[in-house]
Amino acid sequence: DFLFFWGAVFLITTTLVAFLKKENQELIPAKEETKGITDTYRLLFSIIKMPAVLTFCVLILTSKVGFSAADAVTGLKLVEEGVPKEHLALLAVPMVPLQIILPLVISKYTAGPQPLNTFYKAMPYRLLLGLEFAFLVWWAPKVKHEGGFPVYYYAVVVLSYALHQITLYSMYVAIMAFNAKVSDPLIGGTYMTLLNTVSNLGGNWPSTVALWLVDPLTVKECAGAQGHSCATAATAEV
Repeated sequence: DFLFFWGAVFLITTTLVAFLKKENQELIPAKEETKGITDTYRLLFSIIKMPAVLTFCVLILTSKVGFSAADAVTGLKLVEEGVPKEHLALLAVPMVPLQIILPLVISKYTAGPQPLNTFYKAMPYRLLLGLEFAFLVWWAPKVKHEGGFPVYYYAVVVLSYALHQITLYSMYVAIMAFNAKVSDPLIGGTYMTLLNTVSNLGGNWPSTVALWLVDPLTVKECAGAQGHSCATAATAEV
């Protein structure tokens, strides 16, 4: 129902834009930055070969490695420890207003000549919140009782998620502001898309690796079956 409703809204609004929105014919159309797909890729390669861009790409591809496990695995581990999935989903609701307000607030600090300062300042706090998330997972079985989890545990989880969102959006808005600032206006679309794509990739590949490493790095013990190993997925299932 959710997907159907927003699909209908999407179709109606885009159709209205197609029929009702008219182009301003008085403005002289700007010269296209590229003529085709070949020119676009040639331009991308010429941009990425620039020493400053290459160094920046390496930095943003590796800058989020320290957060990958906390971001990707915490929710799954909380569910594994018994926290109901529907409760975790409900905890995301209070984050929505925060996610709307944060970019508006943070953009004031990233509008200056050095937007990456906000990125640097938020990084140690986000790393510390990774330890906080590890504590939440460790704490979960300690406070669990027959009726589930106490209200104060959920309150701590919500507060931790809220603080995490602040650090996450501080870094996200800062990197987007920097990308917009350094992109050459003549080829702004291609330039900024390249930097934003690398930035997104820098967040996705560490999370994928972290999820892949969960199983081999998890210590398993066989209860009531002495002399047997549970190291691999097959033996753990047996």
